[in-house]
Amino acid sequence: MLQPEKKTDYNTLIGFILITVVLLWFSNNQVKNNINENNKSKIIIPDTNNKSTSVKSSDNLSSDIRNNSEIKVFKNYTTDLLEEQYFLENDLIKVSFTNIGGKINGIFIKNHKNFMREPLNLINKDSSDFNLAFFYENQKVETSKLYFVPSHEENSNIESLSMRFDVSEDKYIEFRYSLPRNSYNLDCQINIINLEDYIKKGSEFDYIVDISLPRLELNKKNELYNSGIYFFNENDLKYLSTSKNEDNKIINNPDWVAMKYQYFSAVILTEKFPNNIFIKTKEINESEKFLRQNTFKTKFVASGRNENINFTWYFVPNHLKTLKKINKNLENLVPLGWSLIGWINEYIVINIFYFFESMGLGYGLIIFLMALIIKIALFPFTYKSYVSMAKMRILKPQIDLINEKFKDPLKKQQETMSLYRKTGVSPLGGCIPIFFQMPILFALFQFFPAAIELRQKSFLWADDLSTYDSILNLGFNIPFYGDHVSLFTLLMTVSTMIQMRFSNMNTSNSQMPQLKYMMYFMPIVFLGVMNNYAAALSYYYFLANLMTFAQQKAASFMIDDSKLIAKMEENKLKSPKTKSKFQARLEKMIKDQQNLKKPK
Repeated sequence: MLQPEKKTDYNTLIGFILITVVLLWFSNNQVKNNINENNKSKIIIPDTNNKSTSVKSSDNLSSDIRNNSEIKVFKNYTTDLLEEQYFLENDLIKVSFTNIGGKINGIFIKNHKNFMREPLNLINKDSSDFNLAFFYENQKVETSKLYFVPSHEENSNIESLSMRFDVSEDKYIEFRYSLPRNSYNLDCQINIINLEDYIKKGSEFDYIVDISLPRLELNKKNELYNSGIYFFNENDLKYLSTSKNEDNKIINNPDWVAMKYQYFSAVILTEKFPNNIFIKTKEINESEKFLRQNTFKTKFVASGRNENINFTWYFVPNHLKTLKKINKNLENLVPLGWSLIGWINEYIVINIFYFFESMGLGYGLIIFLMALIIKIALFPFTYKSYVSMAKMRILKPQIDLINEKFKDPLKKQQETMSLYRKTGVSPLGGCIPIFFQMPILFALFQFFPAAIELRQKSFLWADDLSTYDSILNLGFNIPFYGDHVSLFTLLMTVSTMIQMRFSNMNTSNSQMPQLKYMMYFMPIVFLGVMNNYAAALSYYYFLANLMTFAQQKAASFMIDDSKLIAKMEENKLKSPKTKSKFQARLEKMIKDQQNLKKPK
């Protein structure tokens, strides 16, 4: 079984680390934080009456081939015949086909555009292929190079297109495509009829899909990382590495295989895939128009006179509700995060987001309301951290006296811990509440870049909340920063520095003066990391900074220092408290360090 390489998104990893560091910093200062039911599916057959050269029937072509003793019946046929396009279309998708190969050569997702605001097409006909291949008399036959003749059927619920290559009157290869109304799925059937003279029982033939994924999004780097080949089996989503090329990997019995883009997918599934499915991916470095070349190949064994192979393609946006309705575990294609992070996104964050979306609100306002609700919900935890920091501030003069009186680090630490025990103050009181908030912040870090709902939705100066909001293209690249200026990221950085500066004015870092340098260093690191991220994420963090500042001001009015002092003095009069396990371990660690420094 293939064990795919786990992704290492260094930007995301750095972002998570930075969030953790900044949260811990604040814990010692102040905490920062479509469907139209009336339209029928339809097939469009082009009018060729005005063409100077019309398409010959495949029967005539095969007759021409048979009459030439130097050309076998399936030999690749070259001619000046025109290529014609045919379409199946409903309210959601439009799929184009070509008579050369009888194959798909265009997949248009309606109501969506690429980053150039052009119709969104998942494949480029000149760099993609859908092909059935087998050997006849030691010669490879590829249907992608044969000419097929179309015919169509329709009823009230479904439209079908048959593309057929006739070897003779009752011997043919047929690709039959059916597109239901109001659906993202294209049902496909390969019929090989009476060709036992050419495809012997027990011989193999391959169905091969080779797609060069076109670039659809503004941020190619993020899109490249979030695209590739994914598959689902053993109740788990797996994928090929997106950090290196992987050739001819073999998977067995998947539920489905997906050519995944950042916000869209082309998914193939059937009742039961054959064993030994070959997949590979290769990054296309030399092109700005394409991301990577993905290949899918599955083998079938001829069973007799006639072959009928059925499968379904889903050409679908990576929209959580849409994928859940399909009920094939396709919702796993939306990267919501692992374990607890994914659970928070799926059951809390997304439900809040969809609730406001159902009210018809703009996405800028939705993000504001999400930030407000989350901040209010977390305020009891942040308030406890503010109280704990106020206690530490009150004790600071006494701690300074201890530092002056005792020069021995062990004795100094013991006396400090004794003061904490007597007054009932926990030095970790400002940190522990923060850990309840971190999973939510990590969940939002995953949610906003993955939400297709934000794709190409504008707010203020940002044309697209799913990618960076460039207000200035620099014309050159700055390492770690990029070639543009994102205004929301800039506002987030400035607000973070102001908030840290305000926190530093209200707390003293005499014991750890290096923290004041971190106050300026961390926002600058965030500036580089977030400059290429989704504008929605930077906008949310900017709002969170403003709301945190407001909470700090509110807490300063709510906390009464005189009451805290009275409570701590009352604690001193009570019976001595035993050391906590943390305090005992800390003192033991300091003592061990002192012993190591002593000369032997």
